[in-house]
Amino acid sequence: MLTSVSFLKKNVARFVCIAIVCCSALLTGCASGSINDASQTGAQPHVRPDNIYVYTFDSNPDQVKLDNGGMLKKLKSHIDGSSAAKQQSADAIEVREAVANEIVHQLQSMGLRAIRSDIPAPADQNVLLVQGSFDAIDSGNRRRRVLIGLGAGKSEVSSAVQILYKPAGGTARLVQSFNATGDSGNAPGMVETAGVGAAAGSIATSAAVGGGLHAVSETKQAGVSADAKRLADAVAKQVAQIGVSGGWLSTEHTRG
Repeated sequence: MLTSVSFLKKNVARFVCIAIVCCSALLTGCASGSINDASQTGAQPHVRPDNIYVYTFDSNPDQVKLDNGGMLKKLKSHIDGSSAAKQQSADAIEVREAVANEIVHQLQSMGLRAIRSDIPAPADQNVLLVQGSFDAIDSGNRRRRVLIGLGAGKSEVSSAVQILYKPAGGTARLVQSFNATGDSGNAPGMVETAGVGAAAGSIATSAAVGGGLHAVSETKQAGVSADAKRLADAVAKQVAQIGVSGGWLSTEHTRG
C-alpha cells in the first residue's frame, strides 16, 4: 500500500502531464456538426414568423448501419435475441426523435416560438417550416474509434434539410436547402495518444491514462444519439442565420 502511495506521489506530475497531452490530442479532433451545400432561393422572410414548425425528418431503417464490431456485442445480441432489423428500426426512431426535439429546444432557447408538428401549419400564420430526410445513420465502429481514432470507425448522421416560409393566407415557398451532418470527429485513438504520452512517462502509464480519457470521450461524444444532437444544433444555427439575414434575430444566436 505504501509502495503504491509513494509511486503515485513520485509520478503525479507525470500523470498530469500525460493527461494534458492526451486531452489536447482529443480536443483537436473533437466531434462536430456542420452545414454544407446551402442553397438560397431569394425568398428570404423579412417578417419574424409567428411560429416555427419543426417536422420529424423522414428516415428508413435500411439507412441505418449498426456497429457490429466485437465479440461482446455479438454475444449480447445473441443472448437477448435482438435482431439487426429491430435495432436498425430502433436507431432510426431514436435519431428522428432526437433531431426534432433538439432543433425545437435550441430554437426555443433563442426566444423563438418553435413547435414540433406532424400536421400542416395553420393558414392564418406567418410560419417557417423545417423539414428534412436522413441520408445516413451510421454507428461506425467503437473499437476502431477507441484504438485508432483519426476518423477510423467514425459515427455519423447526415440529412438533407429544407427551410420553407409560408405567409399568412399564402403558399409555402422554399427559402433554403442544405445538407447537415453530425459526427464523432477525428480525435486520435489510444495508440496515438499512448505514443504521444510516452514522451512524459512509461508507455504503460500513458496508455492507461489515454485509455481512461478515451472511455470518457467515447461515452459522451460518440454514437448516433450524440451525432443527432450535433446535427440538430447545426440546423438550429442555420435557421438562426436566416433570421439574422431577415433582420428579425440577433447575431448572437449564430455564434459557437
